[in-house]
Amino acid sequence: MTTGAKRLDYKETRISSLAVQQIGNMTEWQRKTPLEWLTYVNKEIEVLAAEKQKFKGWVLTVDPVSANILLANPLENGKVSVSGILGHAVQEVKILSEASDAMKEKLAHLFMPGESQTYSQEELEDKKSSLKNWLEKNHIPVREQGESQTTLCVAGVLTIDPPYGPEDCNSSNEIILSRVQGLIQSYLGLQQ
Repeated sequence: MTTGAKRLDYKETRISSLAVQQIGNMTEWQRKTPLEWLTYVNKEIEVLAAEKQKFKGWVLTVDPVSANILLANPLENGKVSVSGILGHAVQEVKILSEASDAMKEKLAHLFMPGESQTYSQEELEDKKSSLKNWLEKNHIPVREQGESQTTLCVAGVLTIDPPYGPEDCNSSNEIILSRVQGLIQSYLGLQQ
């Protein structure tokens, strides 16, 4: 039993020295906490990275595990260039400016779908009723479910959430999912 205890001590010592060695190789940037990295979001920064490379842009996010930085740079043609800088390569970070409200809005919606449309409750109710009637007319079993009865359930295996398009269908059965999405697509084609 004493040999087992010695082995355990040896392993603990070895692991501790490895952990200290890894922390010793971390850059100042990597040693920051997620809350400290959060203060850089929506700020224009200049980064000095390994091999004297410089990067400049607006901070979208910092990965809390790897300390990688995601920078956005608006281009003249209205598009945005996004680049990533590996956390271990970051040597120095300098804040250049704070984002205006317009820039914050642009950064926040950078990865949002372009055609995001909002519907009133009345419009959603009309869309739901119309789709439900059409499915029933085509002998497809459908019922309303959920607390507010906003979700359509098809044959007990597929749900359709507002705003009731093909992309709003959910099912673990891929065959049924594909077929119902096709039906809804043709239904929408008939509506136009």
